[in-house]
Amino acid sequence: MASHIVGYPRMGPKRELKFALESFWDGKSSAEDLQKVAADLRESIWKQMTDAGIKYIPSNTFSYYDQMLDTTAMLGAVPPRYGWNGGEIGFDVYFSMARGNASVPAMEMTKWFDTNYHFIVPELGPDVNFSYASHKAVTEYKEAKALGVDTIPVLIGPVSYLLLSKPAKGVEKTFSLLSLLGKILPIYKEVISELKEAGASWIQFDEPTLVMDLESHKLEAFTEAYSELESTVSGLNVLIETYFADIPAKQYKTLTSLKGVTALGFDLVRGTKTLDLIKGEFPKGKYLFAGVVDGRNIWANDLAASLSTLEALEGTVGKDKLVVSTSCSLLHTAVDLVNETKLDKEIKSWLAFAAQKVVEVNALAKALAGEKDEEFFSANVAAHTSRKSSPRVNNEAVQKAAAALKGSDHRRVTNVSARLDAQQKKLNLPILPTTTIGSFPQTMELRKVRREYKAKKVSEVDYVEAIKKEISKVVKLQEEFDIDVLVHGEPERNDMVEYFGEQLSGFVFSANGWVQSYGSRCVKPPIIYGDVSRPKSMTVFWSALAQSMTSRPMKGMLTGPVTILNWSFVRNDQPRFETCYQIALAIKDEVEDLEKNGITVIQIDEAALREGLPLRKSEQAFYLDWAVHSFRITNCGVQDTTQIHTHMCYSNFNDIIHSIIDMDADVITIENSRSDEKLLSVFREGVKYGAGIGPGVYDIHSPRIPSTEEIADRINKMLAVLETNILWVNPDCGLKTRKYTEVKPALKNMVDAAKLLRTQLASAK
Repeated sequence: MASHIVGYPRMGPKRELKFALESFWDGKSSAEDLQKVAADLRESIWKQMTDAGIKYIPSNTFSYYDQMLDTTAMLGAVPPRYGWNGGEIGFDVYFSMARGNASVPAMEMTKWFDTNYHFIVPELGPDVNFSYASHKAVTEYKEAKALGVDTIPVLIGPVSYLLLSKPAKGVEKTFSLLSLLGKILPIYKEVISELKEAGASWIQFDEPTLVMDLESHKLEAFTEAYSELESTVSGLNVLIETYFADIPAKQYKTLTSLKGVTALGFDLVRGTKTLDLIKGEFPKGKYLFAGVVDGRNIWANDLAASLSTLEALEGTVGKDKLVVSTSCSLLHTAVDLVNETKLDKEIKSWLAFAAQKVVEVNALAKALAGEKDEEFFSANVAAHTSRKSSPRVNNEAVQKAAAALKGSDHRRVTNVSARLDAQQKKLNLPILPTTTIGSFPQTMELRKVRREYKAKKVSEVDYVEAIKKEISKVVKLQEEFDIDVLVHGEPERNDMVEYFGEQLSGFVFSANGWVQSYGSRCVKPPIIYGDVSRPKSMTVFWSALAQSMTSRPMKGMLTGPVTILNWSFVRNDQPRFETCYQIALAIKDEVEDLEKNGITVIQIDEAALREGLPLRKSEQAFYLDWAVHSFRITNCGVQDTTQIHTHMCYSNFNDIIHSIIDMDADVITIENSRSDEKLLSVFREGVKYGAGIGPGVYDIHSPRIPSTEEIADRINKMLAVLETNILWVNPDCGLKTRKYTEVKPALKNMVDAAKLLRTQLASAK
């Protein structure tokens, strides 16, 4: 009876690791305290899987920050700016790489494939001296073993590690990262040898880049790497795990013929076409780890359907070679449904979080072995039946309205340059106008008042008064700094998606359904279970109130439909685009209500547009088409004088720049300050962009306060490729996670830098 889990969330059921990390970073607790919390979490996860009957339990999927950073540490690939002088890498160097420190910036962070998890990008070049500098994989294997659990140690595979890296600053952009393969494999060999010595009988290499479109030289690197490792892994069972998409036929051929590999893992939830490849031909005598339980959603598995998939696979690979697994690591789903005491009973029966998915995997493995738990299976059938027929899921009016959208492409009538002229007449902004992205620091007092209002400990009158006071403080502060377009600071909002989801029908919320986004930062995605509509206005009251406090333009602040979609757990019983169009119609109502109430600048954030981009080129155009269309639906009805802003995060923009232009926003602000050059190069290469643009002038993800000179220097770099009259000056993201002691000097320096350049530009004229 063989069952396997690809990986498991690290944060803990109540975010224990988050609080331990933040306490350690703030100097309130010791390294030992942090290590104790981490060890307890690992032990409870291993115990939970053992108790559930899982045979192949992973180790080394725990991380204090990120699994790619752990690999960078293992390989001793520390960028020189962190002043590491060899030896085992400790928290000091590790967290400096992740978060920066007082004197040097952090390493770049980017999306892990098409998930909402971010990894720390390795910075490599021909001069990196790799050395075995973190023994974490071996230590954790031994730790589990001492607890009586024999685990499968998990490593990021060497080829994926290199393909996900970038050339360090000062290294030629064209540098071949794969040329370093020969330098990192000796370290992988050391790790494997130590694991063998410690008693490991299996090892798992995650090689998710195999699902991407790969040129043949990249594919050859896999063949080369595993041939090189073959003698070192002999005597071990080697599992190569892939996830997040179908594996293309060429990659499948390479993967199935790798030397020294005894087992192959596939995502059969997002990779349904892979099934045909397996049925067509599967290498004799190898194990198939069949990822039939979705690691990226929170819906209960359709056990009957999974079982019939597995039974069909048994015929191909043989009973003793089939292992039931998750589609990918459970890192991307919530931790445990047990902690959801307030969730509606019926909806709860439709769900499964990570802990429940572990049980589902084992139930499927038992059923395959002829020990089917009939009660468990029939409860699952009942839940699926109730979900299909529930009136809470279906809203005919919404379905009709969304179906009616198909006929138009919903563009604003006037072109962007004419609109910008009309807006400038109304807004009368200086050149290089300054603004911020939306949120201001969320203080302990603020969180407390929201919490108490939610718990009905504070009256609505007192709550409104407290929020009003906060907005007034934020407005005064911005006026003091002389910022041109203001924001209200979003003190009433817990999260940019949750805040809207709570006011839309078709959404439900968990109390503890947290998912790691990066480091200690977690998000709690809403669950979209039914048709979406907007019963009443959501933000008008606060935005109109804020506008009444100032004569400067006050931005209305909305989250766009694609971001709400991509940052939620989405229903899996209809295509994603249908749900997206429903959300777009709800946001459109809100945009038009804001405009009616005197809000002339409205920002519709599409932070996560890039995130939903399918991994394969062949599927990208369709996605971009409906995603961009959804954005245009939200604001196609406003007047020319209403200025529509959008904000985007971490977008590795260059490949989707034409879709971004097609969104037809008046102004776009971009979170790019950790990857400045990459973004600006697209404009340097002659893409004509006529709308307003604000590439972030400083990184808010780091506590560092940039100087006026540093910001001015950055703006000058932007002016080298962008027209003066379209450039905006802004931080690269919302300020909610920062402290006022960081925000005040940074914003002051930002405005001073803009003014300095205005003066220089005027005198140059």
